Amino acid sequence: TETAGNRPVPGTAGRILALLYAANDVAISGQELSRQLAVSRNAVWKQINNLRKIGYAVIAEPSRGYRLPSSPDNLHAAALSHLAGNNRIGTKIIFLQETASTNAVAFSMAAEGAAEGTVIIAEQQSGGKGRLGRAWASPAGVNLYCSIILRPPIQPVAAPQLTFLSVIAVARAVEKLTPLKTRIKWPNDLLIGGRKVAGLLNEMSAETDKVNFVILGIGVNLNMSAEQFPQELRHPATSLALESGAKVDRTQFAKVMLQELDSLYAVFLEKGYAPARKEWLERSSLAGALVTVTDNGSVRTGRVSGIDEYGALLLDTGEQILSGDVTLGGICAAGN
Repeated sequence: TETAGNRPVPGTAGRILALLYAANDVAISGQELSRQLAVSRNAVWKQINNLRKIGYAVIAEPSRGYRLPSSPDNLHAAALSHLAGNNRIGTKIIFLQETASTNAVAFSMAAEGAAEGTVIIAEQQSGGKGRLGRAWASPAGVNLYCSIILRPPIQPVAAPQLTFLSVIAVARAVEKLTPLKTRIKWPNDLLIGGRKVAGLLNEMSAETDKVNFVILGIGVNLNMSAEQFPQELRHPATSLALESGAKVDRTQFAKVMLQELDSLYAVFLEKGYAPARKEWLERSSLAGALVTVTDNGSVRTGRVSGIDEYGALLLDTGEQILSGDVTLGGICAAGN
């Protein structure tokens, strides 16, 4: 059974949905659907009607077949199952209507042996969290909340490098699907016009010299209205819809982002961190900027000179920053 938000899409209907999505608004004949699914044309017709009942505007065109021009704003496993060309990420996608935290679910599954590339997506999180244990606002039906299980053959000290893959994948998806331009703020925030639109959170299980698994947690504000943000976040945070003035297709965004992450991870495994580090630096909002870093009561100031091979922020004072909140131009640019 494929799940669509809180609506189940049973097997055959889910497979029809995947084929219609993959056709990109081009009609597929009932005969072709019948052939591919090894069911009768009458069974296809019944399942098309079932899809219509749960909100899919499937159009029947005489002598041409069925096409899907639009879909409700739910995240759909059937649509995301067609991740053409993905090598690892998205080979298995699990949908939850609500959970405390997708990272917590992914961590538990990974500890029990879940395969690399497994993706957990939730419509809503009751206990979403960001960096330094901060809460992450996670209302239903408007954003993307997901976690990905990876099992990279790297040393534990190199695990933070994977956060940079995540934020680049989100940035690429934003710029492919909207006219917006993004900037990355160290270590894990994606900004549009200086306001936070996405945050990333890595969690790891490791031994002294070996990573057992890494969980990439990704939260992207897609269609949130200003009123849906907690009062204290209305200035530093934003959504793609607020910035672009147009609603984002959440399923399409998830699909593109996972494809980009899969591509970045393949390059990472083959060539290491250098390609991602180069792109991160090109997208950085802090390059050459004078910043103040606050971490557990200590305050350091310097001009950003780059990031090292493990993702630490480098200052022209010679200091290596492993964690902390960054203040730029007197305004706190730190996020969750």
